[in-house]
Amino acid sequence: MARLLTFTSALVLALAGVAHAEGNPAAGRAVFQTQCSICHAVTPGAGFKMGPNLHGVVGREAGSLAGYSYSPAMKAAGFVWTEDKLRTYLPNPRATVAGTKMTYAGLHNPQQVADLVAFLATQK
Repeated sequence: MARLLTFTSALVLALAGVAHAEGNPAAGRAVFQTQCSICHAVTPGAGFKMGPNLHGVVGREAGSLAGYSYSPAMKAAGFVWTEDKLRTYLPNPRATVAGTKMTYAGLHNPQQVADLVAFLATQK
């Protein structure tokens, strides 16, 4: 019985981790509105706010959106914004791109990060 309980507990914890890692685009839209929209637009053709427009960010080379004045660090970052890269960047932007001019301290709730990334991935 103790082994079954241990196995069941481990399975529940493992499944909770999987569920926690999956994002909900609708919840991500809400995260975007509260955490990102002050500095970023996500609507096609909306232009720039303090930060670049994030419409189509997934799949875009970092520091490459025409017309936006990126920091030298972001221009030289040398990566493409993938969902995995966003999951790394969002909790601590300055650790991922040292010298970025983005002043946001980071999104520290893993579920909110997953939801936000899921939402951004739909913005194509």
